[in-house]
Amino acid sequence: MFRVVIAQPIAEEGVKLLRDQGYEVRQLERYSAEALLDAVGDADGLLVRDAWVKRNVIERGQKLRVISRHGAGLDRIDLKAASERGIVVTYAPVANSLSVAEHVLGMILVLAKNMFRVDRGMRAGDFDIRHRLYGMELAGKTLSIIGLGNIGRRLGVMAHNGLDMKVLGFDPYARPDDALPGIETTADWERIFREGDFVSIHTPLTPETKGCVSGREFDWMKPGAYFINCARSPLVDEDALVRALKGGRIAGAGIDVYVNDPPPSDHPLLALENVVLTPHSAAHTREAMVNMATHAARGIIEVLEGKAPTWVANK
Repeated sequence: MFRVVIAQPIAEEGVKLLRDQGYEVRQLERYSAEALLDAVGDADGLLVRDAWVKRNVIERGQKLRVISRHGAGLDRIDLKAASERGIVVTYAPVANSLSVAEHVLGMILVLAKNMFRVDRGMRAGDFDIRHRLYGMELAGKTLSIIGLGNIGRRLGVMAHNGLDMKVLGFDPYARPDDALPGIETTADWERIFREGDFVSIHTPLTPETKGCVSGREFDWMKPGAYFINCARSPLVDEDALVRALKGGRIAGAGIDVYVNDPPPSDHPLLALENVVLTPHSAAHTREAMVNMATHAARGIIEVLEGKAPTWVANK
């Protein structure tokens, strides 16, 4: 009988898939690095949400054959160490792409219409804010998307088809035949920031992309433009973003990820009125949570049953 350790709570549908396969499933009552080390020793499979899977965990799991990530990001898993041990790493790159794309689209609408600011004014009795704070129409405006993976492509199609926006996409890995109707691709990094009325980043976190958006990029943006990050915090220089927002260099931002998760109570972003903030919840719809759990479980089952995994990270 195969034994699978689940480091953090997942939707019951994913647990059921594993148990229906006849596997012994152990879910940690409370995740910690120490608890994971203790549990992984005799596990054949490991399923994690945002837990760190470092070399020491991989080396402790002497029977490990597969590590499955409940989501798309892989920056917390030591892929090199796993590959050296012959451990397959699977993930769920399409499980939450619709939820995240919709979340970003929601941020675009909220920022464009000043919904969060007029809501606060309305609640404070300031009905006349309607005469002082105007929104913008989105038809014809440019949405610049950095990274045309599953999320970026979905977002671009929705923005173009649903809101009649012009969509400009940057992805150095995109092939010409990857282009979608309504999405213009460019290899010009500077153009993405200069032309975008909204700039949204959707790249994986790698040594090459870490800190790729900094003060220079914010200086390129239009004063009336908005920046959105629902991907990974280290992609962006958070201090530079705060300076750009405080100084009026850009009009506002929508942020779902932070250097420190959760951010401290005195974080400067929390005090800014031109920012929409969400608690790293872009992927947290009921549907996406089920998808991520079942896709992650599916990856484990495929590997343990000797099948080629649908979504593999370390080919």
